[in-house]
Amino acid sequence: MANFYTDTPQFRHYLSHPLMKRIVELKERNYADKDKFDYAPMDFEDAMDSYDKILEVVGEICGDIIEPNAEAVDLNGPTQDGHRVVFAAETQQNLDALNKAELMGMAFPRRYGGLNFPMVPYMISADIVSRADASFQNIWMLQDCGETIYEFGSEEQKDKYLTRVSKGATMSMDLTEPDAGSDLQAVMLKANYNAEEDQWYLNGVKRFITNGDADIHLVLARSEEGTKDARGLSMFIYDKEDGGVNVRRIENKMGIKGAPTCELVYKNAKAELVGSTRMGLIKYVMSLMNGARLGIMAQSVGISEAACREAYEYALERRQFGKAIIEMPPVYEMLANMRAKADASRTLLYETCRFVDMYKSLEDISKERKLTPEERTEMKYYQRLADAFTPLGKGMTSEYANQNAYDSVQVHGGSGYMKDYKCERLYRDARITNIYEGTTQLQVVAAVRHVTTGTYLARIKEYEALAVSPELETLKKTLSEMTAMYEELVAKVVETKDDSYFDFNARRMVESAGHIVMGHLLLQDAHQSPDLFRRSAEVYINYGQVEVLKNYNFISKSSVEDLGFYKPDLSE
Repeated sequence: MANFYTDTPQFRHYLSHPLMKRIVELKERNYADKDKFDYAPMDFEDAMDSYDKILEVVGEICGDIIEPNAEAVDLNGPTQDGHRVVFAAETQQNLDALNKAELMGMAFPRRYGGLNFPMVPYMISADIVSRADASFQNIWMLQDCGETIYEFGSEEQKDKYLTRVSKGATMSMDLTEPDAGSDLQAVMLKANYNAEEDQWYLNGVKRFITNGDADIHLVLARSEEGTKDARGLSMFIYDKEDGGVNVRRIENKMGIKGAPTCELVYKNAKAELVGSTRMGLIKYVMSLMNGARLGIMAQSVGISEAACREAYEYALERRQFGKAIIEMPPVYEMLANMRAKADASRTLLYETCRFVDMYKSLEDISKERKLTPEERTEMKYYQRLADAFTPLGKGMTSEYANQNAYDSVQVHGGSGYMKDYKCERLYRDARITNIYEGTTQLQVVAAVRHVTTGTYLARIKEYEALAVSPELETLKKTLSEMTAMYEELVAKVVETKDDSYFDFNARRMVESAGHIVMGHLLLQDAHQSPDLFRRSAEVYINYGQVEVLKNYNFISKSSVEDLGFYKPDLSE
């Protein structure tokens, strides 16, 4: 029996991080639930044992059911019956298995039927599911939309909807429209309030909606007549049981075929307002998207891991010129880089999760009691880091998922181009990760302010202050040299005071910060668990050094005037 949790010892390494004790104590409110729920932990050790056992169940389901079903799910996909979506039989089998194991609503508080998981073990489950079938993760992980209801909804809405999700109800977030993709302030789906009925109604069209025929929808709609910007948008809950929304079509996609991506028509659909009007995009969608981006990070890591394993196993078996191709330098270099990128992606994912866990738990506690000055300072510190690392992580890990999937096909050669091999599906599935929930270019826009405000540099300096074993000191010195180059290239860009030149080099600055951050995280992992991480730390830091040097040289030799080489000629 395969188990996608126990066959990856890196997971238990991240669960044992020193900050986990503080995270669990905050999440569990010092274990206050132990007298209310028989499955609530008594103490930290009991909580960690619970996470471990539940993740073993997730790993077993993924290894024995979801991964074996993935090929059929990709081939058959969802179908449309009238205005409704019918999942592939194998997708429904996956859902039934996870529902039977009570793995919906994992992060919800226990009073709503959830498991009260912190983000770290929750995203480990997403990482595992994504390795098994990235398309199924898109259906199952949309339970995370319930976090927006928990954070901003009324008590009645929490009781009504979160308990249903914990029992297996599916969710979707309905944001995109034909003329509103990345620019969500252009959303025009109408929300009209009927005062006599005390009821909101939604009318319009949504497009590219993942799991669009879900049981419960979060919908961004224009509630303020005559507005055209973000200030006129509000967030609503639509319940499929009320009717009023039809699936016009299921999109025919390149990959992630198991998850239906739908065009929806809203016609006088009853809806409930979440929180306050006018805050839909400004506040609620921003929170929703940050959670979704963590999910895409986990999906990207899962795809990277699957691509690595497929390439490695094939390289062991495939023989050319009288020997296994893994013995050939061009192949084993490629495999080493793939493993390093997957491990770098994973360590950045769980560092980001820890930051989110810390600030979200303290923020939640602040609704129950006044935080101490020390707690408030702690919350602001981790919130700033979460805001900085989420776009950095989403951008870097999704690009690496694409690169690893590409290289996996390359290792397979002509066979990898055939649908007989899993890497062909991974290649197609990976391609969306650096597009949806904000393209890599938009992640750079969100991340680059943390370059100029010094958030990344300050955190890098904190990493530099951490001890490492003597055999790792050379790698640490390399990272210090990379940091010096990073500081210089940022200074050169900023001192031009030219917005176009700044935007032109934003990606180079953000990626340079990312390489240094990921290098330091792997260095710490190698210090604590050398057998697991030493090789990846060496490979990745050498790789990152070349990338930072490349960015440094490009910026050092360029000027504002050089933009003319790249600007399109729009005179005709």
